[in-house]
Order: sequence, then structure tokens, then C-alpha cells
Amino acid sequence: MLCYEGRLSLYCFVSAIFSLALLWVFFDLGIFADPEWAGFWARVVLLAVYYLGLNVVIWLKFATKDYQVAVRATFLGAVFALGVVIFQAGADEYRSFGVYGTLMAVFHYSEYLGIAFCNPKTLSPDSFILNHSIHYALAAGASWLEFFVEVYFFPEMKIHYILWILGLVLCLGGEILRKLAMITASKNFSHIVQFERTQGHELVTDGVYGLMRHPSYVGWFWWSIGTQVVLANPVCFVIYTVASWKFFHDRIFMEEITLLNFFGEEYYKYKQRRAGDELPDEEEGGGRLEDGWTNSREEGGDEDEDRRNMTGGFYHGRNRRYSGSYDNLYDESTIV
Repeated sequence: MLCYEGRLSLYCFVSAIFSLALLWVFFDLGIFADPEWAGFWARVVLLAVYYLGLNVVIWLKFATKDYQVAVRATFLGAVFALGVVIFQAGADEYRSFGVYGTLMAVFHYSEYLGIAFCNPKTLSPDSFILNHSIHYALAAGASWLEFFVEVYFFPEMKIHYILWILGLVLCLGGEILRKLAMITASKNFSHIVQFERTQGHELVTDGVYGLMRHPSYVGWFWWSIGTQVVLANPVCFVIYTVASWKFFHDRIFMEEITLLNFFGEEYYKYKQRRAGDELPDEEEGGGRLEDGWTNSREEGGDEDEDRRNMTGGFYHGRNRRYSGSYDNLYDESTIV
């Protein structure tokens, strides 16, 4: 059953969508049908005023903790509704930005809802990952800047519907893969780095983890570059591709070390199965793991020495189960 915070967020997210959609329909009635009021951007401004009013109501209604959840869910619902409005009523060159807005809203809200379903003990307002990092915010801002600059100078670039469809497929495919990873890992998935391995943490190797070792990273990678295909941003597409590849490559490298640290031979065998490599003969002893890493337990070594050997000397004592989202690896104050 969905926890209280999850139900609250769902109520606020859906309510914001429907209330803003109904308000847009209402604009066609009464004084709003007058040409002086009927302009697209005039309606958008009125929607923004209405959204601010919603925030005041939320602030008055909810306690501090609930407010932090409600205001974020309402904001994402408003972004989703505004994206639909832009796509439905905006000029052709702006319609792809409406698609992008709905994709952003769904991604960030589904991150929170996914944790609410799978691992509510780790749920917090940060689970929306709206405050992911400065780099994430700068990347988003750069994509918006490129979009509107190119709309001004080259509006014909933004009306290729095939790009919207291709980008939408990439985003939805990546989104589904990431959420399947969250559901499969269940209580083992968390956005927050854990320094102690708690009881019940286990290595997940079934479902999408039976197909690839890091499905949530793969899904996020394709989602991120898909957003730039939707926006038809050639510059940011290249930058996002290179930067995302490097980010996830480095993150996965460090996570592999952590996983070997925690699970040793169990993770090594799982890794080899996914790579399609031949496993060492267990009957002949521990043997060599890979790249000179040896299992010293078979040679009488202690557990710490064994861990150091199997992680190439990078033993750092982080007791955490892999969830597909190795959070705050470089900056422990941020969320992934």
C-alpha cells in the first residue's frame, strides 16, 4: 500500500494538473473569451497567478513536513499541465518545449512516487531530486537557453515532428527501464548513500538486473539525451551525450568496486554472467578473479585482506547495497 506521503504527493500532483486544465477551459468562457484576454501568454500569466494562489493554500493547510512534499508535487503537476497547454495551444516552434515540460514533470514526480512504493523508509522531499546538483541545474538551464535562442533565430529547426517522436521514444524507454530497476530492487533501491549495510540488503540479480548490471543508469542516460532530441538542441545533444556518458562511466566504475567490496565472489560471478565470460572453475579453488585480483580467503587470508584484493586495493568500507543509483559518490550533500 502506498504510504501517506506518497498518497499526499499523488493527490497534489493530480489536483494541480486537473485544476489548471479546468482553468484553461474556463478561459474560453465569459470575459476570458474577449480578444483582449484571449492571448496565449495572457492566459499563461493567469495560470501562474493561480499556481501562486495554490501555494498559499498549501502553506496554510499543511504542516512543515507535509508542505515540503505538497508544494513540490503541486509544482510538478503545474509543470505537466503547462506543458500540455503549450503543446496544445502554443505556436508550432514552441510545442516541443511543451513535450519537454511534461517529460520533466513525469520523471521527477515518478522518482518520488517510485521510492514511495518501493522503499518508503528512505522517502524524503529530496526524493523528487529537484535539487539534484548545481551541474544538473546548469545543464537544464543551458538546454532552455539554446532552445529559445534557436527559436528566435532558426524557428524552422523546432518543428520537425519526427524528432519529437524519436525523443519521446528515447525518454519513455529510459524512464520505463529506470522505474523497472527501482521496482525490481524494491527496498534495496535508495537515492541516499548508506554507510552501513543494514539487515535485509541483498544483491539483486533478477528482472532487468538479469539483463544488465546497471539498468537505472542506462535508463537515465537515454532519458537525458532524449530530452535534447525532443527540443532539437544539436549543441546540448552532443554535450549531454558526452557528459552523461562520462558521468555514468565514472560512477559505474566506482560502484563496481563497492559491489565487489560488499559481495565479493557473489558479485564477481554475477558480473561475469552478464558479461558472458567463462567463470573460473570453483573446484580448483578461488583462482584469479580478474585483472590480478585474487581471492585470498582460499589461501588463508583474513576477510579484510580478501576484500582489499577483490577490489584492487580500493577497499573503503562503505557498507551499502547496490540499488542502481549510487548516490552522492562525489558529493555527499547531493542526491542522484
